[in-house]
Amino acid sequence: MPRPLDHVRRADLLSGVISYIAEYGLMELSLRPLAEYLGTSSRMLIHYFGTKEAMLVAALETLRPDIGALFADVDDRETLRTRLNSAFELNTSGGAATSLRVLLQVLGAACVPDSPFRDYAVAAVRVVVTSLSEALARIDPTLDDPESAATLLVSGMRGLIQDWWITRDTDRVERATRRLIDTAVSPRRAATEPDITPGAPIPQAEPR
Repeated sequence: MPRPLDHVRRADLLSGVISYIAEYGLMELSLRPLAEYLGTSSRMLIHYFGTKEAMLVAALETLRPDIGALFADVDDRETLRTRLNSAFELNTSGGAATSLRVLLQVLGAACVPDSPFRDYAVAAVRVVVTSLSEALARIDPTLDDPESAATLLVSGMRGLIQDWWITRDTDRVERATRRLIDTAVSPRRAATEPDITPGAPIPQAEPR
């Protein structure tokens, strides 16, 4: 008869898996050094999770934040600006820094054909794009394509956060982040276009 799972111990192991990946990386991860790091054995990891891939996916699921709550109450530009700036700080020097380093590795690994992390990565991208696009639509109901605007903002923020983790060039990356957020959040300026209705006079160039 198989030994029943200790769910508290299982949760501790998953937390340790995340810490291990953040410290040593996802690539070439094997059970034996991971088990030593966790103070257990490869056999016990198999007992709890079945396979290495299942263990990693279970660990990643513990990282899934409530993105809907992050943007659910956002309905004005300044609140969105503040929330986005806070997200950058949280993912570089705040409480989400460890999980963010892991997530960036997973997104890279998900690019490999038949990656076991693809479904998780797709869901992670979609949930934040959907939540942010809904917030953008509330802020500006005339925005013609909030989903593409949210995609640009999410991908830009992710790239800047990754840039910071690689280069640690705080001044440059923070300036770029402020510029990205300002561009995305500032009210759109109506473009000045010539009147092309039938019968309208054609604008003429000023004589030199």
